[in-house]
Amino acid sequence: MEHPALGGYNGKVLRVDLTREKMTIEKTDEEFCTKYLGGAGFIAHYLLTEVNPGIDPLGPENKLIFALGPLTGIPLGGCARHTVGAKSPLNNGIAKSEVGEHWGSQLKRAGFDALIIEGKAKRPVYLYIHGGEAAIRDAHHLWGKNTKETRNPSGQNWGTARSGWP
Repeated sequence: MEHPALGGYNGKVLRVDLTREKMTIEKTDEEFCTKYLGGAGFIAHYLLTEVNPGIDPLGPENKLIFALGPLTGIPLGGCARHTVGAKSPLNNGIAKSEVGEHWGSQLKRAGFDALIIEGKAKRPVYLYIHGGEAAIRDAHHLWGKNTKETRNPSGQNWGTARSGWP
């Protein structure tokens, strides 16, 4: 890809292979961003070009994709959106959902326009993304905990509103 990405895009996709415990950063360019626009367009591209139609949607060959649009993260109403997609176990087609809140903005601030998760981890892990860096970390200490305990495993009182990452 020759040209840099357009304004509103970081020009980077983070690909996480849980089976091999490897991560790669792929660059996108202006042509790719103009053609697929982000969000649902990015997801459709990756699923249609990389996922074999005959795979088990619940198997490790499927991909879970989080994709942002060019407006994700700007301080304007309705712009805290991102899209999540994969091959659907319900109809074997593309399933996608539009999501709000801060996660998409945080991924954009970390320097990525999309996150592609593929494969199957051998043990419980979580993905840590911050400041353009990413790591697959052991999650054994989080296994079996509820959502509140997982978000705050140390028991530290952060109150109801919290920005940034631990």
